[in-house]
Amino acid sequence: MICIIMGVSGCGKTTVGKLLSKPTGWNFYDADDFHPPENIEKMSQRIRLTDGDRQPWLHTLKNLIDDIIAQNNHGIIACSALKSFYREILHGEHQNIHWVYLQGDYLVILERIKKRKNHFMKPEMLRSQFDDLEEPTNALTLSILLPLEDIVNQILAHLNLL
Repeated sequence: MICIIMGVSGCGKTTVGKLLSKPTGWNFYDADDFHPPENIEKMSQRIRLTDGDRQPWLHTLKNLIDDIIAQNNHGIIACSALKSFYREILHGEHQNIHWVYLQGDYLVILERIKKRKNHFMKPEMLRSQFDDLEEPTNALTLSILLPLEDIVNQILAHLNLL
């Protein structure tokens, strides 16, 4: 089983993913770690990535998912996956992928991003993430205003792991 935690930058994907990995014992992967250096450089310079820029990254993540499933393992991936066709690439033909969408308000998330240190995603780029966001219809949608423990417990219940 793969659980992909999605949403705009700053919504808490990595925090939730790491917390979820503790009770499940599943490996956690942050999709940001799989960006090619040129993508990180662009984002660091406040240059918006194009769909073309994202293609190699998405295919690297798809290969990761394929490998996890081929090894009969489980995994948790934090990935923005803002557009439906990005999610289609990642999902592929696999049956046991579960999507969790961390939904939040622009101003709340902007304040979170402003407080982060040493991250390539700059506050000025958040608007473009919201512009690109196509909210999923096939995901467990959770408010980022919920306590982290509640978010993790709702995901565990959704995955039938409670």
